[in-house]
Amino acid sequence: MVCRLSTRLLNISIASFCKTQELNKAEKALIDARKLGYSPDIVTYNTLISAYCHLHGFDAAYNFFNETSDAMRQDRVTPDVVTFNTLIAGATRDRLLLVSLYMFAKMLRTGILPDIWTCNTLMNCYFKTGRPQEAIRVHQKFLLDGLSPCATTINTMINGFCENGYVSNALRMFWNYQRRGFSLPIITYNILINGLCKSGRLYEARNMLKELEKSGHKPNVITYTTVMKCCFRSGKIDQGFKIFRDMKRDGYTFDSYAYCTAISAFIKVGMKKEANDCTGQMIKSGIRLDMVSYNTIANLYCKQGKCLDAMSLISERSSESDEYTCAILIDGLCKMGYVDEAVEKLKQMEEDGQKTNSVAYNCLIDRFCKEGRLESAWQVFSEMEVKDSFTYTSLIHGLCKNQNFRLASKLILSCINDGTQVPRSANRAVLRGLRASGAKREEKDLKSKIRLARYLRR
Repeated sequence: MVCRLSTRLLNISIASFCKTQELNKAEKALIDARKLGYSPDIVTYNTLISAYCHLHGFDAAYNFFNETSDAMRQDRVTPDVVTFNTLIAGATRDRLLLVSLYMFAKMLRTGILPDIWTCNTLMNCYFKTGRPQEAIRVHQKFLLDGLSPCATTINTMINGFCENGYVSNALRMFWNYQRRGFSLPIITYNILINGLCKSGRLYEARNMLKELEKSGHKPNVITYTTVMKCCFRSGKIDQGFKIFRDMKRDGYTFDSYAYCTAISAFIKVGMKKEANDCTGQMIKSGIRLDMVSYNTIANLYCKQGKCLDAMSLISERSSESDEYTCAILIDGLCKMGYVDEAVEKLKQMEEDGQKTNSVAYNCLIDRFCKEGRLESAWQVFSEMEVKDSFTYTSLIHGLCKNQNFRLASKLILSCINDGTQVPRSANRAVLRGLRASGAKREEKDLKSKIRLARYLRR
């Protein structure tokens, strides 16, 4: 009795240290307990292995497992199915998928039989490695072995099928389990509806939504938002707005994702008043703006020509802005013709430590080129650390418009040397310009190098 009580107290202490992320203290408690003659059990070691997996990743957990293997033998503690399930799940979480399969094989060699959680993790691993047939075999084997699937099993299979493009298989499995009397939770319906939407099968997604309502479950905001977003992506704007209105009518509490989905759709179809009203409702409802919501509203302000409002919003939440926030604002200022103000704003944002990206610089180059200010465009180009295809394309077209074909030709050659691909329209514009200006030798030389680059890319 004393020994059992001591072991239980040891496990409680170690679990407490692990919850507060003090693994050094947890290990020290284990070492001190062994010195004092207390007997750790498999729960003691599994608690530490699980904590290492979640806090420091699989490698740290596996190192601990190996380092304590001698101590476990001395304590007459044998790894069990939970030990290996923890390690397999940790490896899968870290996307060390081949390691997951190795740990499963090692588990079988040790003589430990897998349970339903092993199978669930293994199926997830096979799906993530793009091997759905192997996942199906695992699923069939544990059914033959008499193991009862749980909701996680069904969700893993259906989600795996959808993610790998086998939506029809996911539907068949759904109906099969439903016919067998399984009470499927709402998350299963949401996974399947999301898979149908991603594959463009909107009609079936809406039918599944009706099936969900018949099953006694009440669709939640995730269900409706998924179908609503699919309607917008498929061009069925009216159906998407109908779902949005139905959600409001039925008293659903919108989250930021639902609001942003609707706001983005309103913006795309030019319904700025509705987008503005929706934004106002979102802010009044007290929803905390996440980064997506924040950028969506900033984008709305810029598209309405309210760049001052966008800048005010950004200055209020500058610590939370990202590179997309910067790009949205710079693009908005450029489109309104305030390109010099955009340059100053970009410099100020960088000085304030806010994140920027090549998109913001590309907006400046594109606008300078359209205004014929090639020197300013070239200065921005020279200051950029990372250049992409759009950077070069904008500048090449700008140089061609200014009839500076030789410099445009040098830029294309630079792209060829760096492996950066520019559209064929840019190549044709430079070649035509060289030919028209009488630089036939340069045209011939550039044409041969473009052909060689295309051949090498095959």
